[in-house]
Formats: sequence, C-alpha cells, structure tokens
Amino acid sequence: MLMAVSSTPGMLALSAGFLIGFGLAGTTFSIVFGAISRALPPAKRSLGMGIAGAVGSFGQFVMLPGAMSLISGFGWAVALVALGAVGALMVPFATALLERNAVQRQPTDIPVRAALDEAFRHRGFWLLGFGYFVCGFQVVFIGVHLPAYLVDRALPATTGMTVLALIGLFNIAGSFLAGYLGGRFPKPALLAIVYAARGVAIAAFAFWLPVTAASAYTFGIAMGFLWLATVPLTNGVVATVFGVRNMAMIGGVVFFFHQAGAFLGGWLGGSFYDRTGSYDVVWMICIGLSVMATLINLPIKERPVARLQGVVT
Repeated sequence: MLMAVSSTPGMLALSAGFLIGFGLAGTTFSIVFGAISRALPPAKRSLGMGIAGAVGSFGQFVMLPGAMSLISGFGWAVALVALGAVGALMVPFATALLERNAVQRQPTDIPVRAALDEAFRHRGFWLLGFGYFVCGFQVVFIGVHLPAYLVDRALPATTGMTVLALIGLFNIAGSFLAGYLGGRFPKPALLAIVYAARGVAIAAFAFWLPVTAASAYTFGIAMGFLWLATVPLTNGVVATVFGVRNMAMIGGVVFFFHQAGAFLGGWLGGSFYDRTGSYDVVWMICIGLSVMATLINLPIKERPVARLQGVVT
C-alpha cells in the first residue's frame, strides 16, 4: 500500500525494500515448513512440503498475469493497492499454522543456543547453506533480469512475463515431484541432480541455442520444474538431521544463505550489465555455481545427529 503512494526514493526503499523484505522473512518456507514438519510423520513430511511448495507456485502462476492485467487496465498504483488487499488475506489464513500441541517438550529437546551450536558444528549444515546460496543467486537473477535480457534480444516484453508465468506453472509439478521423490530417495542426491540440471538448462539457453520466443518458453518450462524443487528437499534434510523442534529456526538460518545469494544475483546482474552491456558473465557464474552446488551436495549425510539417533522425529 505504501508503494502505491511513494513519492520519494526513501519511501520506495522503506516500502519495496525494508517492509517487503521483512514481510517475506516472516512468511517464507522455513516458517510454513516448520509447522508442516511437526504436523506430519517422517514418512509423509517431504511430500507435505512438496505440496505446500506447489500451492505457493500456483500463486506465482496466477498473480503474474493478474498483476499485469491490473497494471494494463488500471495503472500500477491501483494494481499495488489491489495486491496489498490480497496480501492482507494472509493474516486470517495464517491461523492454520497455530500449533496448540507443539509446545510439549521432548527428552531430546535442547535450548536454542545449543541447537544452533549443534548445527554450526555440522558439516552438512554448511554444505546445505552453500547449495541454497546458489539457488537464491540463480532464481533471483533469472526472475529479475530475464525479462530485460529477452528485450535486449529483440523479443517483446510480454515474452518475459510469459516465461515467468511458465516458471510458476511448471514449478507446481516440480515442487510436488521433488517432495514425492524426497520421501523415497536420498535427498542430497536429488539436490545434486536438480543443481546439475539447472546448469545444463542455463548453458543451453544462454550459449548453445538461439534466443527465440520458443527457446525462452522451453527454458521457462525447464526452470519451472527445477525452480523451487530445492526447497522441500533442503528443508527435508534439515528436519531429518536436526529434528523438527527447532526446524523453523535452523531452516531460517540456512535460508539466510539463500537470501545472500538472492541479493548477489540481483545486484551482480545489474552491475555487470551496466559495465559490459551484457549478461554473459553472470550466466557463466550461474553455470559455475551449479557445478559447485552439485558437487557439495553429494557428500551430505542424511542421518540424524547423535542426539536424535534411534528417535522418531
């Protein structure tokens, strides 16, 4: 709502920057998945996260063309007011996350500081964090700069919007499939496959194939399957290794790496373009990061810490 009435750079930074960033932190996957992980048994936990991620992806698919229609028909200010009203619906819907029985302590529970120390001493925690850094870098770079990249290649602006909508649409299937497979196969191996496939898709789109509307749509479909497939898998590993009691907190710390990568992906994309007039360097960085993320996820052990071994979490 404040964005709609912003008339100075400071107001825009407060609304579009601080308030939206702060709000995203409180509504992100770590918060929702923390509640889901405590509500479901271990065998169904990964699938539950995948379903939640798929529903969120459906929101992206619906809201992108919806927002564009509002902007075209009524202007950006009215569109922002409408989006603010829709966002307010999250307040009553959030009551679904109330956990009246989750406060009962278990013998394996440890204080917050001890849980963080335990995570920080675990090699898998840092490997997951770097993998999530790569995820954030790639999705924000693509989400922010792909429309401009396509315009530079003489494609209409609607092509970029359509590609982002396709990412949201096919991410529904990708998130669900990742959650489903995560309950049946080792999640670190699946993460490695996702990151490797991202690298191949990016290399094919940016360097191997001509940039056309068809190749852009194909890239959107491929990236859609891989877009947030990392989320249920990463959070599933966190729940398995560290338990569900402090999952939202530990998952939130891992998500910090994602957001650090997101910042760099958005900023470096613009910075390199301003300096070189091209996104080629950042596309190459995305490919190199995919290779690194593939390799660092392979040695992660999906095994509970000693405190939880032999205990169903």
